[in-house]
Amino acid sequence: MKWLTLISFIFLLSSARSRNLQRTARDADHKSPIAHRFSDLKEETFKAVTLITFAQYLQRCSYEGLSKLVKDVVDLAHKCVANEDAPECSKPLPSIILDEICQIDKLRDSYGDMADCCGKADPERNQCFLSFKVHQPEFISPYQRPAADVICNEYKDQRVQLLGHFIHNVARRNPFLHAPVIVGLAAAYENALKSCCAESDVGTCLDAKVQQLFVIKKRAKQVDEKQKHECHMLHKYGERTFQANKLAHMSQKYPKAPFAELVKMVHDVKDVYKECCDGDMIECMDDWSELVNSFCSKEDVLSSKVKPCCELPAVERTKCILYADFDDKPDNLPSLVEKYIQDKEVCKSYEPNHDAFLSEFVYEYSRRHPEFSTQLIMRITKGYETLLDKCCKTDNPAECYGNAVEELNKHIKENEDVVKTNCDLFNSRGEADFLKGILVRYTKKMPQVSADTLLEIGKKMTAVGKECCNLPEEKRMACSEDHLSIIIEDMCKRQESTPINDQVSQCCNELYSCRRPCFTAMGVDTKYVPPPFDPMMFNFDEKMCSAPQAEREAGQLKLLVNLIKRKPQMTEEQLKTIAGGFTAMMEKCCKQSDIDSCLGEE
Repeated sequence: MKWLTLISFIFLLSSARSRNLQRTARDADHKSPIAHRFSDLKEETFKAVTLITFAQYLQRCSYEGLSKLVKDVVDLAHKCVANEDAPECSKPLPSIILDEICQIDKLRDSYGDMADCCGKADPERNQCFLSFKVHQPEFISPYQRPAADVICNEYKDQRVQLLGHFIHNVARRNPFLHAPVIVGLAAAYENALKSCCAESDVGTCLDAKVQQLFVIKKRAKQVDEKQKHECHMLHKYGERTFQANKLAHMSQKYPKAPFAELVKMVHDVKDVYKECCDGDMIECMDDWSELVNSFCSKEDVLSSKVKPCCELPAVERTKCILYADFDDKPDNLPSLVEKYIQDKEVCKSYEPNHDAFLSEFVYEYSRRHPEFSTQLIMRITKGYETLLDKCCKTDNPAECYGNAVEELNKHIKENEDVVKTNCDLFNSRGEADFLKGILVRYTKKMPQVSADTLLEIGKKMTAVGKECCNLPEEKRMACSEDHLSIIIEDMCKRQESTPINDQVSQCCNELYSCRRPCFTAMGVDTKYVPPPFDPMMFNFDEKMCSAPQAEREAGQLKLLVNLIKRKPQMTEEQLKTIAGGFTAMMEKCCKQSDIDSCLGEE
């Protein structure tokens, strides 16, 4: 895919030169990586980020257990600041962290096969440890907030320990969330304590602040999901796809920013992501801070929305900038049709350097269309590239690419139709019927998947409908396709370990931007052969009446899935008839004294 090589030549000439020269000059002042980062971050932030790093790797460890590991690393940092030539001071920071983990007595007792990672050499050792991170750890108990007076007294007497517990709890629950966001959350938590502990009614104040923090934490969960997904994108699809996606997003968010500035920023973000995605949260934090400082030094040029963020203390800036709204589009942006379609000399601009031409197209198109998903913009760019590749070889290129608008509009219409159809369905029929519709469609697409997994996927897709279809229309597409890309990635990971069918395999092997339309267009799996009839699949008993409502509903939905597995070609009318009969049977039998007999008879 040629266009995914976009921006590379500019990156090499501008950002690689500027940022890498800065880093080289700065690194030359330090022989020791740990001394360098400790000096940059200062002790309190360095300790916090070291704690985050250990908590994300060792999710089962208590705060007290990790505090000893943090102390060992901080002691080494002090030693190396005093003498950078001392033994161990030249070691890369990730190696220092993993060496500390591998020295834990009885690591295998708590973490099983993860202990085998210690037998590998870096960087394989690090990749091994990363593979054991648990995205949604069910083994961690829900957080219980202490009484208001207890919190305030602890904040007054043991501030570092209280904030340490907070950071530990957030980090181990969100093992892919980048350190700057967690540190920003801790700063918000401390600001709430400072404010409330000075009030006469501490409890009421904290309740209100906790609600705000809950919203912030929920958003942090989504950022965790997104950053995990972007790390996978970087690892699986490579730097060019990652950069293309970021260029589209940043052009939407900062439409007034000059092209050259955004290209440089995209490259810098990619570099920082590589560190963060490798679990190297100390360097991640330091380099994000450097990037944000650079961003804020140009805030007037880049965006009018980030001024309040740049006025915050350094540890709070990154989270604020990530959450900031899109800037307003510049007034009177000219139509792109004249430059990219009506101009008879397009091929003269395109052929000398496809990458430069298409990267500017992504920038110009994205800043005009904040309502589109980045995946759609990538599909449009690919369609435009394919058209130019064909047309620039003809005798009359201008006539050939003259219908480009119609071709590109096909991608837009597909996306708009999918969003409209699903949101109309969700808003008119509600969550329950929307979920049933998804289960019917996806059981037919991939009947080999277990009823439990299909129900899990269906619930995730319904949650997307609930979140995105309640947004203003111009935000629905980006919201839904971003979330669906994460769900599809999860399905494709399952496909890697347990192949589902040829259709799923084909869609999972598509270009990143084309996977969602592929799954949407996927039809009934015609190669599927239903399993022999198993009466236990349709086992009706009194639990269907007596179990808690959520359990009853899940049981009924699994029955629906198993019914479609038996008859994938079943029409919607047939399903309605059966569903109506089932509802009538349940209403009748659940009122009887002998429920089992009634169900058996019916």
